[in-house]
Amino acid sequence: MKNYSTEKLRNISIIGHGGSGKTTLTESMLFYSGAIQRIGRVEDGTTTTDYDADEIKKQITINAALAPVEWKDCRINFIDTPGYFDFIGEVISSLRVVEAALVNMCAVSGVEVGTEKVWKMANEYNLPRVIFMNKIDRENANFEKSLAEAQQHFGSYVIPLHLPIGSEDDFKGIVDILQLKAFVYSGNKFEEAEVPESLQAAAEQYREQLIEIAAETDDELTLKYLEGEELTAAEIQKGVQQAFAAAKLFPVLCGSAVKGIGIPQLLDFLVFASPAPADKALAVDAEGKTIEIPAGQKEPFRALVFKTMADPFVGKVSFFRVYSGELASDTQAVNINTGKTERVGQLLLFRGKNQIPLTKAVSGDIAAVAKLQETNTGDTLGAKENQHQLKGIDFPVPMASFAVEPKSKNDEEKVGAGLARFLEEDPTFRVERNAETKQTLIYGMGDTHLEIIVSRLAKKFGVDVELTKPKIPYKETIKGTAEVEGKHKKQSGGRGQYGHVKIIFEPLPRGEHFEFVDKIFGGAVPRNYIPAVEKGLIEAMEQGVLAGFPTVDIRATLVDGSYHSVDSSEMAFKIAASLAYKKGMQEANPILLEPIYNVEVRVPENFMGDIMGDMPSRRGRVAGMDPQGDGTQIIRAQVPLAEMYGYAVDLRSMTQGRGEYSMEFSHYEEVPAHIAEKIIAEQQKEDSAE
Repeated sequence: MKNYSTEKLRNISIIGHGGSGKTTLTESMLFYSGAIQRIGRVEDGTTTTDYDADEIKKQITINAALAPVEWKDCRINFIDTPGYFDFIGEVISSLRVVEAALVNMCAVSGVEVGTEKVWKMANEYNLPRVIFMNKIDRENANFEKSLAEAQQHFGSYVIPLHLPIGSEDDFKGIVDILQLKAFVYSGNKFEEAEVPESLQAAAEQYREQLIEIAAETDDELTLKYLEGEELTAAEIQKGVQQAFAAAKLFPVLCGSAVKGIGIPQLLDFLVFASPAPADKALAVDAEGKTIEIPAGQKEPFRALVFKTMADPFVGKVSFFRVYSGELASDTQAVNINTGKTERVGQLLLFRGKNQIPLTKAVSGDIAAVAKLQETNTGDTLGAKENQHQLKGIDFPVPMASFAVEPKSKNDEEKVGAGLARFLEEDPTFRVERNAETKQTLIYGMGDTHLEIIVSRLAKKFGVDVELTKPKIPYKETIKGTAEVEGKHKKQSGGRGQYGHVKIIFEPLPRGEHFEFVDKIFGGAVPRNYIPAVEKGLIEAMEQGVLAGFPTVDIRATLVDGSYHSVDSSEMAFKIAASLAYKKGMQEANPILLEPIYNVEVRVPENFMGDIMGDMPSRRGRVAGMDPQGDGTQIIRAQVPLAEMYGYAVDLRSMTQGRGEYSMEFSHYEEVPAHIAEKIIAEQQKEDSAE
């Protein structure tokens, strides 16, 4: 593939709801541009961008994949992205590095949940968007209805640039509204034709809307339009181009990716209207604030790593977008985040899994390089003289969790190594070792996300693991006060053992953990044995008297005791302290504590009632609601962690996939008595089974 200058590059993310046909559309554009010789099928597992074994098995896109095509002396770097929420991180990273988005919509289903989500994400970057109304040839396809839905959801700037010719049974071409020409598909080729009479009125009406928007982009054109003068074809095209680039026009094109109808016209529009890479880039200043810096070929080399992948043949692969300057193969670059110098080997352009060698990557280009040692997703690569760190990528915090255990204890190291590799690849994946429950927890964007991680562990590292429900880190404490004695006395043959303490146990406020008070007078317990008493209590607190959970928030006051000049020892006093602890906990009204989390749920207003009604069923307390001004509400509540397992799936079900939530630890609270009884019984049953 030849080298292209910055102005001849286009970077476009293909986004949309899962199942809307993004991968098939990508495949069709690859075919009609000549990049591939035959169109693969998702059902057969033969598409260019869905090449991963899990993608083929599940017939969904999991990984964002590059699909560069050459068209009209330009290279368009398409990124085919997942449509399912579990893999939203791939969409976020791709939108960070492109200049435009191609929103694929199904003409049968219209605007779906995923369409709404990706549209909002594109809004955050103020990206130009073109809508491709796909599957016009499908049964029950309805262009007018789907167009009306898009205008209702996304505003009056959504205007058709194409109209379909024929019905779902006989879809045969499109009308180009700007040119007022028809393109009819016949005998594997497109032929220019007259606009059908039945579509002329609609075409002229929409063309007038396009001209009006085009005129608004330039003061001279506005004046000319208001004075009733007719705009030239060149002026209209320029106005449309400027309106699109400014995200003030969201044109709707249509066609069938399977039949190839509308694909050449879509590519024509993307080359014509999509902005070339910008001459400014987002960076971070010394105080961490986002700033704009000059970009382009004349500036020092800067690139943002937006994706990391583990390739079975070449190892770790880093995908990057060049924002200024250029990078050549077999050179060096500095990781601006870490200050480490990286050796850059052969630069690559990926098309699916296929690698195309590059001699250099210029400003605006997207490329990849293997085996960078110190560089991860979100890092900035640059020249030595470059002091600016490009703005990274904000990924959502994963909330869905499972405990992971290897089926064979011998595989524990392999599991750790595998999970560490996935952490490099996937910023929406998290691993945590819970010291209290002694479980390894994995966090992801949903159950499917974590199932894919487990599947890849087996395939790439030969490790089979089980996913189980995470244990809740309960704790125990006391509500009352008890004064008890602990005496350890043992005489067997030689030297005996003797330790005797009297301790008062009292509750402390939540979060105080433990306080030891020494009130010994007159040497009842020698000074050298008092640290042993404290140590014995701390060790004993690791296991509570109710269900074996750690004990917290107690004060132990050593008030009296006795010793033997020969038989007393540190060990004897440690044992005496632990005996006093067990007796004192039983007498001081022991209770069970559970972790309470602050939960924030963001949902459209029409689902607010469902969420509010669900919270009490989870023993949650709603603390407040905040309207966001965009038709959504944030509901704040405090909910026991034990009731939040599986909430990611439940929330999607309640809100048709439109809800989002986050949570963080707040404090511990007493477990209601009837629930505590069940927890204690289950724990005792589990302990006896072991």
